[in-house]
Amino acid sequence: MAQDIRTDSHTSYLDARRDGRDAAVRYALLPLRIFLGVTFIYAGLDKFTDSAFMHASGAGSIGDLMHSVRGSSAIPALVDLALKNPVGFGYAIALGELAVGIGTLVGLLGRIAALGGALISMSLWLTVSWASSPYYYGNDLAYLMAWIPLVLAGTPYLSLDAALHARRRRADS
Repeated sequence: MAQDIRTDSHTSYLDARRDGRDAAVRYALLPLRIFLGVTFIYAGLDKFTDSAFMHASGAGSIGDLMHSVRGSSAIPALVDLALKNPVGFGYAIALGELAVGIGTLVGLLGRIAALGGALISMSLWLTVSWASSPYYYGNDLAYLMAWIPLVLAGTPYLSLDAALHARRRRADS
């Protein structure tokens, strides 16, 4: 009988550990999701509220930034494309960052939002921070790598995606 009690308590201990580990795995990407979501919302809002940024020229403007990185970017054609309409490009980046940040934070179309974040980060890495030396001084590459787990996993927990999925599952049964 004492053996049975030890076996039962050991089994429930193992079950509790497994449940805790499952919860940790399940929510492991949540801090990254919150960080990236908040950061991209902040980046988009910062561009809209910076009085100098949304201009074709002048100190602190998107146009001035694009001109300054033209010679050192990995893909100068991307910079040239942005220079055709720097203000429009600035608005597109700011709106994209807001959409990605909100989608990631609330977990709506999480994989698509993460893919958008990865594409924004990759385009900024290949243009703006490409010349950073050593490479780890440029943060856009790190952001690109941070988006990849969310592209793969999506936002399956504590998200609108999860709520919509559960609602569809209830409606189907």
